[in-house]
Amino acid sequence: MKTLFTFILTLVSIITFGQQDFQGKAIYMSKTSIDLNNFARGGQQLTEARKKQIQDRMKSQLEKTFILSFDKSSSLYKEDAKLAAPTTRGDRGPRFGGFSSGGTKYKNTKDKVALEATEFFGKKFLVSDEMEQPQWELAAETKQIGNYLCYKATLIKDANPLDFSNFRRPRKEDDKKEQEDTEKKKEVKQVLVTAWYTPQIPVSNGPGEYWGLPGLILEINEGTTTVLCTEIVLNPSEKAAIEAPSKGKKITREKYTKTVTKKMEELRQNFQNRGRGGNRGGGRF
Repeated sequence: MKTLFTFILTLVSIITFGQQDFQGKAIYMSKTSIDLNNFARGGQQLTEARKKQIQDRMKSQLEKTFILSFDKSSSLYKEDAKLAAPTTRGDRGPRFGGFSSGGTKYKNTKDKVALEATEFFGKKFLVSDEMEQPQWELAAETKQIGNYLCYKATLIKDANPLDFSNFRRPRKEDDKKEQEDTEKKKEVKQVLVTAWYTPQIPVSNGPGEYWGLPGLILEINEGTTTVLCTEIVLNPSEKAAIEAPSKGKKITREKYTKTVTKKMEELRQNFQNRGRGGNRGGGRF
């Protein structure tokens, strides 16, 4: 009976993915955890009440829902606009979402094209990425995600320097250390990525930047972030327009990262100056 079921499932997959106009939609939930003590002043520990206050304030940035629309070789990945929470200015807590918007990520695994349409400080950018084949290590370990049997794969990659989960409130005792660090050669931090993919959906795609496995990626674990697929619709009645974005200033990922890093450093310095009674003005972008 199990052999018959496997045969039927394989036959259905061949028929489904053999269609010329095949398309699918996957819903992903993303959740990031951070060390809230990084926001404490003067090295003090936060109370549980204060931690909860910060968590509630940052929930819209730490917990998100994304939609991946995909066909055999291309995909669009963007935050669910209906669930995206608006930012508010009614308090003075730590903010991240007001500076940049989560962009729309486009990937074409056949033509090796990766673009992200994003916005930073009100300016639109079209960021291009290199699409080199990821060096995944495949494992025999499996687990079930919904109705799909998934296999494990791992990857070591450079950490995203713009990952806000690593940001922290500047502290006075950090000044000397940061000055010493500038005199040393900076080492690129690396992170372990664990993916779970299903050959039952034989498209080499996945959430965000991830692709390159013999099946759709249903779960990603990277550092303190987990992205999990909660729903899949194959050949939906309403087809999505999977097209490369074209609006925004064209820029490479490397240059965009330098631009954002420089601006965030200016903001950090201005924050420190305000604490010392210095100039309250911000640099122009």
